[in-house]
Amino acid sequence: MSRSALVVGCGYLGARVAERWHSQGWQVHAVTRSEKHADEFRSRGWVPTVADVTDPETLASLPEVDTLLVAVGYDRSGEQSIDEVYAIGMKNLLAAAPNATGRILYISTTGVYGDAAGDWIDESTPTAPQRAGGRASLAAEQLLRESRFAERSVVLRLAGIYGPERLPYLKQLASGEAIEAPQSGYLNLIHVADAASVAEWFGDPSRPLSGPELYCVCDGHPVVRRDYYGEAARLLNAPEPTFIAPAADSPRAARASSNRRVSNKKLVDTLPFGLSYPSYREGLQAIVRS
Repeated sequence: MSRSALVVGCGYLGARVAERWHSQGWQVHAVTRSEKHADEFRSRGWVPTVADVTDPETLASLPEVDTLLVAVGYDRSGEQSIDEVYAIGMKNLLAAAPNATGRILYISTTGVYGDAAGDWIDESTPTAPQRAGGRASLAAEQLLRESRFAERSVVLRLAGIYGPERLPYLKQLASGEAIEAPQSGYLNLIHVADAASVAEWFGDPSRPLSGPELYCVCDGHPVVRRDYYGEAARLLNAPEPTFIAPAADSPRAARASSNRRVSNKKLVDTLPFGLSYPSYREGLQAIVRS
């Protein structure tokens, strides 16, 4: 049976999911604000729609699809606020999506949780976002949960995505330069290939939905920052990393303020397959080898 998907947000993760669906014979529609990207999408066999989630008029002709994947990223160099892109963008998409849309898959973030002082958290943990991105993502989740698509919705709260060309401080590690980042606190991670596999599976229309679904998506092996960068340095045959504390009011310091360990038990109990990169060690090794 022919399947169809609309991907809103063809970035680091969304494009990978779109390509997987296309390779399986799905008709893939993709939203972009850029005519240049629209041409690129056509060359990949996708059907582009030039639109902006913050402009409702541009969303007037969204296609009817089996799966709508919302994986919108935030461009800090843009003029719009993160609330406009995430929350208002979701509101506009929900208003524009055809009633016959099969399911909506929203890529959210574990940033909706607050500081847990290093304790474990899961889907049942109360949300308490401390940063603008977490607050905007939570607002988008709530809009979806209260919409006509609530019973056809899946929210995936992703931990930090890493993978090829997305390993922070790689050049500094290789050269032995100090890293402007905290040493302590936990990193919760998911390799982009595993994140794509998870999104691909949850987006499959043949998988029955059990009402609004919510999952934390991470590898389940939180790692202290100094250990993570230490392992990366070891694989690069680089010196043991040194650290410089970031400015107290910097985004790096803000990211480190929410110290938590995210459980993936619900996810792994649900998936019919295992993760390709079950911890940061396997993921880092693959990145460095490539």
